[in-house]
Amino acid sequence: MQELSFDPQRLPKHLQRTISTLYENGQSPNGCLLPNNVYQGDARILLPKIDPNSVALSVWSPPYFVGKSYESHISFEEWQDLLSSVIALHFPIIKPGGFLAINIADILCYRDDSMPRIQAEAANRRKSKVTREDVLRTIKEHPEANRYQLATLLGCSEQTIDRRLHGNNIRGGKYETQTRVKIVGGMVETWALEAGFYPYDRRVWVKDAAWENSRWASLSYRAVDEFEYIYIFWKPGITKYDRNRLTMDEWKNWGSRGVWTFPSVRANDDHEAKFPIELPRRLIRLLTEPDEIVLDCFLGSGTSALAAIREGRRYIGIELEERYIRLAKQQLFL
Repeated sequence: MQELSFDPQRLPKHLQRTISTLYENGQSPNGCLLPNNVYQGDARILLPKIDPNSVALSVWSPPYFVGKSYESHISFEEWQDLLSSVIALHFPIIKPGGFLAINIADILCYRDDSMPRIQAEAANRRKSKVTREDVLRTIKEHPEANRYQLATLLGCSEQTIDRRLHGNNIRGGKYETQTRVKIVGGMVETWALEAGFYPYDRRVWVKDAAWENSRWASLSYRAVDEFEYIYIFWKPGITKYDRNRLTMDEWKNWGSRGVWTFPSVRANDDHEAKFPIELPRRLIRLLTEPDEIVLDCFLGSGTSALAAIREGRRYIGIELEERYIRLAKQQLFL
């Protein structure tokens, strides 16, 4: 079978420039990243140094752009460029028939200056019984009264007057930029298709009550985002399908199931965004053969590499932060 070659010309113009710059700067595919090692650096620089068509599965969880400290320095546009570039750089190194699995929350949040700055009216938390209608009626009865005089007449604060009239919070609230919620799944799919991958599968990981943010409650009707998606993309080629990789119980309980439920990480004291080892373990058992290479280019604390070792696979880990490289090496006994 003819192996597919990487053609940057099919990528969007801005990604063509990014990829071309990386390769022109000497980061050509030369196989210098050896399996069973972790490497510090930007994934966009190190991915081209992996042997072409060598990785059976790349499984990783990128920055979600939801306010974590390690992503606070990048803009939304920079975040999009990071993910789209990393996905595109995977196509040459994933073997034909291999997989790219991305674990990511399906919604992200960022500040959007274009959104209306409207304060939500939390009726159940309202301390004053004064309504918008009360304020409008008092203004009609006393057209000369200013906000402070209206507050005296109604027996409330001037802040309440402003909130009822304008839906804002004069002591800080919606004078600030509003937070926008955006669905991320379609973006990831578009970037993968542009790179040459095709959507293959999607699993939902339901977090248990130990998840730290599950204690968070919203004043709005929005749900707590207590699950994440694992988007799986396929590089065209022959894929070996072998149900014997799993036991009968494994196949019945999670191999053939779209929703996965397993315990979350109990403490994120050394890394603020760890996922449980069961997540990469299942993907590795389901999608790879023993001794094949598993890649994680946002290695973090090293969970994916540890899962690969336990399942008899080789691994390559890439991580930007030196402190997390030390943490991963400690966990992997390197």
